Amino acid sequence: MARIVMKFGGTSVADIKLIRNVARHVKRETDAGHEVAVVVSAMAGTTNQLIAWTQESAPLNDLREYDAVIASGEQVTAGLLALALQAEGVNARSWMGWQIPIMTDDAHGSARITGIDNTGLIKALKQGQVAVIAGFQGIASSNRIATLGRGGSDTSAVAIAAAVKANRCDIYTDVDGVYTTDPRIEPKARRLSKVAFEEMLEMASLGAKVLQVRSVELAMMHKISTFVRSSFDTPELPEILKNAPGTLICNEEEIVEQHIVTGIAFAKDEAQVSLRRLVDKPGISAAIFSALAEENINVDMIVQNVSEHGAKTDLTFTVPSSDLNKAVKILERNREDMTFESLQAEGGLSKVSIIGIGMRNHAGVAAVAFKALAEKGINIRAITTSEIKISILIDSAYTELAVRTLHSVYFLDKI
Repeated sequence: MARIVMKFGGTSVADIKLIRNVARHVKRETDAGHEVAVVVSAMAGTTNQLIAWTQESAPLNDLREYDAVIASGEQVTAGLLALALQAEGVNARSWMGWQIPIMTDDAHGSARITGIDNTGLIKALKQGQVAVIAGFQGIASSNRIATLGRGGSDTSAVAIAAAVKANRCDIYTDVDGVYTTDPRIEPKARRLSKVAFEEMLEMASLGAKVLQVRSVELAMMHKISTFVRSSFDTPELPEILKNAPGTLICNEEEIVEQHIVTGIAFAKDEAQVSLRRLVDKPGISAAIFSALAEENINVDMIVQNVSEHGAKTDLTFTVPSSDLNKAVKILERNREDMTFESLQAEGGLSKVSIIGIGMRNHAGVAAVAFKALAEKGINIRAITTSEIKISILIDSAYTELAVRTLHSVYFLDKI
């Protein structure tokens, strides 16, 4: 017997028929003798509708009230699934975030979990009751509902799995696992049977939409084996340890055959900012990036040129296209303190990333990519690397060609 946390996304609970299907998935696990907690998202489209209503009501709304409104979507789903499970003869009850409680900080709209009281959940699980938990939410120190940001139900599920010491966390979605790249871009993409935590963290942060970044961080920190599978598979399929299709996200040591490159991720809508002839002295970079951070602008790729005789240099970095105008205004407003002579900004760019833990022990991975892209006439604007990833900045018009080219040159269609 195992203790399992099952999470179902919005497309998996989009209507009553699908909620009944989810109930059958849960019943399969309880019939096998497992203790089960279920975390649910709002029904597909519900959160967007709730957000639209808050904006229509008050464009500059109080985030505390915003959270009170949009958290209701998950609460509805939790109640409906508990009813569907009871109709299947399963002992189940719904739990709101504040009832557990899941404690968060006070950053409404994008709160982080600070702790979970597992007492009530573990007691319910040991008594054979299925806990159906509203994801995406907790309670802030101000005693107000706080939400965890887009994709926050993934984070709720992994955090609860850690809190109740679950044997695994199953993430059910509308795809049957993690692929070598987006199958909509490259039809030859292959589903991966296993992915290391570090690889999944890079893939999630670099554009893959399967899991929220924070959920992968928590899974890696607490060593929670996480299984991504489709809720649209027949509920009566055997459980994970037998033949169920999906992708297991786990420790690197559990992967027997490590590929040099595991996947290609991409993110569109990137923008590039270049500050020309910047005075090269201590504290300037801190002034630039602190000013952007204060306005919650996320800076990604950063490249600084060698300075001219130790006096002047150029600094280039990327931001999301949606933040470009705001970033330019901040920089121009502080031009004198930041000591740059001119600013160039351009949107319409994409970041394409090559990811794989096998890259640690193999030379020439980058050279293969650069040669392949050059042969396709794709110009590289910037490059950043880490131990297990290479990210390149290119014009968005070449995104799909770059993804397909890199997917092929590393033989990912053969995995």
